[in-house]
Amino acid sequence: MAVNKQPVLKRCRTLGIDPSHLGIYKTSKRTLQRGRGKKSEYAIQLQEKQRAKFIYGMLEKQFRNMFEKAAKKPGQAGENLLIMLEQRLDNVIYRLGLAFTRREARQLVTHGHFTVNGKKIDIPSYQVKEGDVIKVKEKSTSSPKFKEIKEMQVGTPAWLSVDRDKLEGKVLAAPTRDQIDTPVEERLIVELYSK
Repeated sequence: MAVNKQPVLKRCRTLGIDPSHLGIYKTSKRTLQRGRGKKSEYAIQLQEKQRAKFIYGMLEKQFRNMFEKAAKKPGQAGENLLIMLEQRLDNVIYRLGLAFTRREARQLVTHGHFTVNGKKIDIPSYQVKEGDVIKVKEKSTSSPKFKEIKEMQVGTPAWLSVDRDKLEGKVLAAPTRDQIDTPVEERLIVELYSK
């Protein structure tokens, strides 16, 4: 399996992303070097796609497959793509505050620390649905990691509810575009893939 090992702050600086969108609250002392000239339309679209891929921790093939599924759904392809990205299990765990970053959420899912509706799921790209209950496994609740997470205070989006004492969350509804605060212009991604 391919793993993204790029330095996070360096990549954030290159893509123009605030690291807090990834759950990282460090700052870099370096400044971004200005590029030469004006960016082409293609360069702007490509950077927007790379930004979305980096924020959600996906590689090209998986991202393209998700875009193709989103394009087949009724409605706007760009909005469908962002909603599908938000409904990934690793992202939902991050949004519930059961992990500090999306990368950590992905690792915790892969290691089998979570159940969805009572079944162990170890696939980070699993699409959660309305009414799904995500819970930390009983064996994992005693670990120091989850004790630290239990004390952490995080704001959760309106489409999710979380019970910190039980370390579980519920998907109340599918997110709408207004509820997604990720700094991505999906229109540019649709234009890039429709060429």
